Amino acid sequence: MSVEKKNVILIAGGYGVVGSQVAEIFRQRHPDIKLLIGGRNPAKAMELVQTLDNAEAIALDVESASPLDGLSIKPTAVLNAVNDQHNYLLKDSVRNGIAYVDITRWTERMREAVVNVSMEEIQAPVMFSSAWMAGVAVILAKAASESLDIIDNIDLNILYAMADKAGPNSAEYMDRLTIPFDITVNGKIEQRMPFSDSKSVDFPGGYSGKVYRFDVPDQITLPVTLDARSVSGRIGFDSASATGSLAFMVKSGIMRLLNRPIFDNLRRSMLYDPGEGAAHEIVIEVEGKDKEGCFHKNRVTVFDPQGQTHLTACGAVIQLERVLGLDGKSAPKAGICYPEKAANISAALQLLLDNGVQIKGLATAGHKLSAQAV
Repeated sequence: MSVEKKNVILIAGGYGVVGSQVAEIFRQRHPDIKLLIGGRNPAKAMELVQTLDNAEAIALDVESASPLDGLSIKPTAVLNAVNDQHNYLLKDSVRNGIAYVDITRWTERMREAVVNVSMEEIQAPVMFSSAWMAGVAVILAKAASESLDIIDNIDLNILYAMADKAGPNSAEYMDRLTIPFDITVNGKIEQRMPFSDSKSVDFPGGYSGKVYRFDVPDQITLPVTLDARSVSGRIGFDSASATGSLAFMVKSGIMRLLNRPIFDNLRRSMLYDPGEGAAHEIVIEVEGKDKEGCFHKNRVTVFDPQGQTHLTACGAVIQLERVLGLDGKSAPKAGICYPEKAANISAALQLLLDNGVQIKGLATAGHKLSAQAV
């Protein structure tokens, strides 16, 4: 029996905006692997299951202390696409020796989860992949850094389309716009405020505009995993007025006033108004020196016509294949891991290309890639 036929994948939140796309992409790539589509509403899960082969709808409540209790089929891997705020699903997966992939956490929640799971006896890979678009950005940063011996700086610049689809978890971003966060500058941890230190960026789709600092886990993992001396994440919207207005509200203190529970719905509705879909764009800039001491600045661009939820789903599938050893490399050893560490970059890039994601600039970073992407 093949390795794939032994695997069973549980997607928590599998009928949501991102989870359903993960199921569809994974099913196309691995038709022989059984999928469990889990959530609080099995009827919604069943609607998706009916469009998939070799899939089953199950009731799953991540708010219960042991979400995996009572499952008739034990999964070999869990992809968490919902907010596991109590870490119940994380801990239950670890205690059952099940590989786990998480794509839902902001930086502080990821740190807290890492501390929690570090106290457990880990018997399978635990992939914390809450970096931008489930690790797509950090994997490409890794690819763009391969020709460098010393990495001085990595800039991740995000263009978020106002008309893009979005899941409800994206509204959490609005709750963090008054909270300072850590970044690494010249090897030292410093704090920055959201929507500070603007810069202008030209994006691959033709839009040029300002992007501002924001809290993203990539800024914490990349200095460790790639030994990058400085890492910055910035975001802007494809509406200059929306970007400018939000920056003004943060800097003026208006957002702090709105950060009270009574204003939760108003605050989150400012940016959570999902549309029919629009492209998602990323510009990754890496500066450093090669083995001869020569300076290089490598620029990689990402353009996903199907938007940020699709790109996140692609990233999630990349991580699922990684923890199960389905990407052409052996699965990671049991323990905590991150997307950019020991990734099979060629396999990840091919998955992105196969799903219509346009990538340019990697040839200048010395990475071998088909002509379709350079």
